[in-house]
Amino acid sequence: MHATMSSENATDCLGWAARDASGVLSPYKFTRRAVQSDDVSVKITHCGVCYAEVVFPRNKHGDATYPFVPGHEIAGIVQEVGSNVSGFKVGDHVGVGTYVNSCRECDYCNGRLEAYCEKGAVYTYNRPDVDGTITQGGFSTYIVVHQRYCFRIPDAYPLASAAPLLCAGITVYSPMMRHKMNQPGKSLGVIGLGGLGHMAVKFGKALGLNVTVFSTSISKKEESLTLLGADKFVVSSDQEQMTALAKSLDFIIDTVSADHSFDLYLSLLKTAGVLVMVGAPNEVKLKPHSLILGMKSISGSVVGGTKETQEMLDFCAAHKIYPNIEIIPIQYVNEAIERLIKKDVKYRFVVDIENSLK
Repeated sequence: MHATMSSENATDCLGWAARDASGVLSPYKFTRRAVQSDDVSVKITHCGVCYAEVVFPRNKHGDATYPFVPGHEIAGIVQEVGSNVSGFKVGDHVGVGTYVNSCRECDYCNGRLEAYCEKGAVYTYNRPDVDGTITQGGFSTYIVVHQRYCFRIPDAYPLASAAPLLCAGITVYSPMMRHKMNQPGKSLGVIGLGGLGHMAVKFGKALGLNVTVFSTSISKKEESLTLLGADKFVVSSDQEQMTALAKSLDFIIDTVSADHSFDLYLSLLKTAGVLVMVGAPNEVKLKPHSLILGMKSISGSVVGGTKETQEMLDFCAAHKIYPNIEIIPIQYVNEAIERLIKKDVKYRFVVDIENSLK
């Protein structure tokens, strides 16, 4: 995309790939491109399991190229650097997120918002790489990436915990910063308590917000309040509880991808309140007055740019914020994906690549 790369000296890489739209993963050997002058080669130690690992390998968007190695919450250790690399050295702890390239020329790239690149960010898997091959993800032994899209993980921060930050963490952190949710004493509602939602709760508490969790399941109450430290828990179907919260929230982060009522949640916002969508329901339906009468806004957001991703990693290290994870071997990944579909995880699976992928 930005330079012409050679595939000379490419070496074998072991991964787990889907061969068809069943999405079932199994061992797969392939080649990574050789390290060029601006590249970093990362030995992958851990990779988070995002819901994208359900959607993309199963060809839900109709553009999957097989074999398909998923995984875009990558943590590991630098094993080689190119001659022009100045920010990383062998042995550094680093992460790679959902994209590995962009045009580096448009207004968004110049503003370090590469996820919104006008020419389209190159995803960590299933997209054309700079050498013409198709990018393959982090369910593999190592990855080669341009230094711009590689992030330093503070040395004391566990690599297993860092992995989910590269997608789940930054997906909620980015809009929280954009919409100035870093104001202590303000109130935040978090809809849904999965991989993204539990990170929004953690960030909200670290930023001094009063956090209310909304869930369809009462079983989430104890973990919301005790495990995650939320201030309040509300069952979304409890009309009395919801009515009592009318016009009480400054912000809402909506992580739910199932269809749900937006009018209901917009009624909970104060005047000029903001609801940010990071989930992906099939459609958004609402009455215009839900926005107009209270000067309210709905905003969307994907992952953040490179600048704020690094800021988020440093923030987590400084405030000792760690995702709640279940570490698994690569051999369990298909079962983990089925459990993820059933929401049977608290709150992120992380594959121990280093010790199980051999």
